[in-house]
Amino acid sequence: MHEAPHITVASVVQQAGRFLMVKEIADGREVYNQPAGHLELGESLVAAAERETLEETGWRVRATAFLGVYQHTSSHNGVCYVRHCFIADPVRREPERELDSAILEAVWMRLDEVKALEADLRNPMVLEVLTDHEQGITYPLDLIKDWPQ
Repeated sequence: MHEAPHITVASVVQQAGRFLMVKEIADGREVYNQPAGHLELGESLVAAAERETLEETGWRVRATAFLGVYQHTSSHNGVCYVRHCFIADPVRREPERELDSAILEAVWMRLDEVKALEADLRNPMVLEVLTDHEQGITYPLDLIKDWPQ
């Protein structure tokens, strides 16, 4: 029996033609990913995306648009991930903030640099969301409905 899909969030943050990415350890290997992570109980998707970006990169961001929902089953661990991806603006860097333990570093990369690392991306969603972003796909944040507890 398979476990339930994991609800995750990710942020596409762009500044000066570069995307904020993380180099991290996942399934025992070094990979690149957008700042991303799991939705916590009682948390909105937008709040989760902003929190995960801060925890993984030291950058405080503000979500401005919704990019889409992406589903992927990992060949490494068999887990199905349902990623809710947001476009966010960088607000400020908090250089003193300690990053999550699996994060090796936060880096700003051009799209061509990300494409060149395709074999080292955490999963196919990483490049797919950047491609969608570059095509101008956006949805308003009010597409996401959240009811307070």
